[in-house]
Amino acid sequence: MFGLEYPPIENLIEWPNYFGDDTFYGFNKIALISVLAMLIPAAMFFFAKRDLVPRGLQNVVESSVEFVENQVILPAIGPEGLRYLPFLLSIFLFIFFGNIFEVIPTFQMPANARMANPALLAVIVLCTFVFIGFKHHGLSYLKDIVWPPGVPVALKPLVGLIEFLSVFILRPFGLAVRLFANLLAGHILLVTFGVLCITLWQLSGLILILPFSFGMLVVLTAFEMFVSFLQAFVFALLTAVYIDTSLHPAH
Repeated sequence: MFGLEYPPIENLIEWPNYFGDDTFYGFNKIALISVLAMLIPAAMFFFAKRDLVPRGLQNVVESSVEFVENQVILPAIGPEGLRYLPFLLSIFLFIFFGNIFEVIPTFQMPANARMANPALLAVIVLCTFVFIGFKHHGLSYLKDIVWPPGVPVALKPLVGLIEFLSVFILRPFGLAVRLFANLLAGHILLVTFGVLCITLWQLSGLILILPFSFGMLVVLTAFEMFVSFLQAFVFALLTAVYIDTSLHPAH
């Protein structure tokens, strides 16, 4: 269009492997971002604990810990949920750093805009809250799901089936799809307005529109930074809620 060549739509989410083409261990940009999303928080905590006087990095680390404690664990589980702080903090930071690479030059891709990461995280959460349920309540955890107490006997099979699907299928599915869809949508928006800015710059007749397009790109970039944080928070909060329902199934 207009003599300009645009990359294929597949390039929005598909990246060539750095090594391991056509193998199960193929390593591409998504894998690199995922590794960095694990290493960056680990490095932050490692170097922060070496500071004897609270400053810079240590303040950031302490703020992240306090945020997960006060905004995720205590509202969703209560004080007894503090034992799950390392798990929930790890989930929050991994998702946040995986998301924020969307706005980092040369990367410009959120790792969670591909379904593999959200799906794996959802499976981990599923295994965690199911394990907690069996650990604290034994087989009654499953019995109360498939044969819910307080429901008329005639309705128990139907309600039990609905509860079973809700707990073991819809919970992890909803976690994964919510994270994936929000990050993919934001990524597509940023790429769209980025390409539009480049196009308007090259088409001198339309360059007067460029400031408006660029301004929208800046606004969307700021919004995506907020979404990166928000989706990490929502995922961690829902994980805490599911843990609480395993600890207190009667609620």
